[in-house]
Amino acid sequence: MKRREFFTTATGTAAAVVVPSAAARPNRVGTSDVIRLRDGMADLVSLDQAQGGHVELERLALARVSKALGLQQLSATQRVRQRLFGVAADYMSAAAWSAVDARGFDRAQSHLEQALYLAGMAQDSTALFEVWNLHAILARQRLDFAASVDAAMAARASTVARRDPMFASLAHARAAVGQAKLGERQSALRSLGSAHEILAKASADRPRPTWMAFYGPADLNALTAIVLNDLKDALEAEAASHKALALTPEQFRRNRAMALMSLALAQLQQGDIEQACATAGQVFTLMAGDPLPGRLRSRLGDFHRALITRAPDATAAREWADRHRQDWTTA
Repeated sequence: MKRREFFTTATGTAAAVVVPSAAARPNRVGTSDVIRLRDGMADLVSLDQAQGGHVELERLALARVSKALGLQQLSATQRVRQRLFGVAADYMSAAAWSAVDARGFDRAQSHLEQALYLAGMAQDSTALFEVWNLHAILARQRLDFAASVDAAMAARASTVARRDPMFASLAHARAAVGQAKLGERQSALRSLGSAHEILAKASADRPRPTWMAFYGPADLNALTAIVLNDLKDALEAEAASHKALALTPEQFRRNRAMALMSLALAQLQQGDIEQACATAGQVFTLMAGDPLPGRLRSRLGDFHRALITRAPDATAAREWADRHRQDWTTA
């Protein structure tokens, strides 16, 4: 694909790139322009943490891709041009993540293909890691578990994962999630063990991109709970869910809601029907005021199906379904 053709198509649903007129153009684009544009990622991360993926977040991210690619039309050093590609890749990945969380899978796939191109042009290993990380999540959501593991392995092989234990830990955890879904118990537990062991070696003070702020002991315990639930180790999954909730900040509402769903599923597997229903019901209180992200609605659907399979005649199960079915399907 020609570079100029890509500039006009890469932003998908975003507005077309508007290149300033010659009279309005600055003489050069410099590092300070890149930093200002990159700083806007913090706003998107905060919005995602509070509400989860949604169309407005995706639109904002794509608009900033357009901004970065617009600056590419101006005079700049090669180093600055590469950094602009890296910023565009980060924002395109943010758009992809928002689409994944909203279960807009086709849009997410398109965004990730474009993010991969941009990260390659930037020669940015960190941006490439994020693309493979999101590919792993998207493939799992599409029930292509082998592809999910393959993407996690690609992330694990990246330069940034070899240099920074935090990234390596996340890649191992993503692999464990896919391996558990494939029924590869020993591989999943081995990957999970590596994720915990490597994370213990990571420095919390090392500079990392804003989008990586979600990952640490809280999210690793949340992923651990998902893996253990799939492996039918319900007691251990319950313990990991409690750890995730204890460590996840209050403002990370979507992440806390997902951890609650893992806890509810673990309780349900152990036959604690009333407690599982009460735990799952907390999700609606926690996310009150905002639509439920598609990925969270899907987890609620998984819980509902498991609930009626395990205890179709239980009073608590009928009450939960009557009370929350409309909230879950329409929120």
